Amino acid sequence: MMRKLFSKEEIDSAVKRLASLIEKDFAGEDIVFVCLLKGSFMFTSDLVRCIRNKSRVDFMRVASYGNGMQSKGKVSVTKDLEEDIEGKNVVIVEDIIDSGITLSSIRDMLKKRRPKTLKICALVDKRARRKVEIEGDYVGFTINDGFIVGYGIDYAELYRNYPEIYVVEEDQREDSL
Repeated sequence: MMRKLFSKEEIDSAVKRLASLIEKDFAGEDIVFVCLLKGSFMFTSDLVRCIRNKSRVDFMRVASYGNGMQSKGKVSVTKDLEEDIEGKNVVIVEDIIDSGITLSSIRDMLKKRRPKTLKICALVDKRARRKVEIEGDYVGFTINDGFIVGYGIDYAELYRNYPEIYVVEEDQREDSL
């Protein structure tokens, strides 16, 4: 069983708020948005359409979950950036900060490429299962815990197409999915 956590209207409002903060921080400057596939594609698309700065979008695909509900703790890059980010303003766009392992690995990897600035924009910051110290510079929603799906966020590649974000009730995960 799933329960709606954030409506389409709440998501739209959060995206516009985050876009406004990013525009303000990078007033008049170019930005490279790094969309972390697959979960962030909807969020990135909506976010960049709200930003008036000159912007580029590049993609990275990383894996740490497989088809499970918990991070395996091992991060592998299956698609790397095509753009050189040295000396550029870079915003990593992530759907959800959970354990922090994946995002921390990506942040450290991108720092070595010497961007001018490196910021993190996350739609959802889930605090309860954090295993490494990492914070988003721009965060849409903060939740304590819960397995969520929708608006690009999946379970075993399903439910990305839902326009809202739902929490999967813990006692019924296997039955309802």
